[in-house]
Amino acid sequence: MISVRKAQDRGHVNHGWLDTWHTFSFGEYYDPAHMGFSVLRVINDDTVAPDAGFPTHGHRDMEILSYVIEGGLEHKDSMGNGSIIRAGEVQRMSAGTGVTHSEFNASKTEPVHFLQIWLLPEEQGLGPGYEQRGFDDQDRHNALQLIASPDGRNGSLRIHQQSDIFLAALAGEQAVRYQLRAGRKIYVQVTRGSVAVNGHAVQAGDGVAITELETVELSGDEGGEVLLFDLP
Repeated sequence: MISVRKAQDRGHVNHGWLDTWHTFSFGEYYDPAHMGFSVLRVINDDTVAPDAGFPTHGHRDMEILSYVIEGGLEHKDSMGNGSIIRAGEVQRMSAGTGVTHSEFNASKTEPVHFLQIWLLPEEQGLGPGYEQRGFDDQDRHNALQLIASPDGRNGSLRIHQQSDIFLAALAGEQAVRYQLRAGRKIYVQVTRGSVAVNGHAVQAGDGVAITELETVELSGDEGGEVLLFDLP
């Protein structure tokens, strides 16, 4: 079964300094039909204006990933971490028993565009943790590059959930195929360009929920990019 969530059907709030699109219910946007998918709870597509951002706020018992598409995101937290997440880099913050942090656009002149992703943890009450990593973009050229996993294999970020998360950059030369394990679910989020997911044409901002299939097939023109979530 394949269900496409079009970009324009997502929740949308424009605060001026923040233009945000919500795949699933979040904050001011509530839709009982879109409360999450498996353990995937939040995909927020955020564009933050120059010299603006989220002041210090708290989280608990959530695995939070930030993937920067364009620009730089400045992060500071109560664990003592302070860094700028650049385009193409991914940050993992395990909120666990509690953490506070702030996120600001690192530029005074250009916006920052990033996805913030929340997954429910496998276990509550874990200690908070932090990782940040850049990944070689050549390793996802017409291939699925593992960026997060429960065991941190192949240099991926370690998340406290039985989920594998991949990036793929599609260039039209060949299809990329992924085999589903029994009982698993797949969510594909298009981050850039135009792609096809099992023959369904989708664009940047669209999402595709997949269940009860054996294979996911991805293809696209030069510049197409997706995140693929393999979920319990």
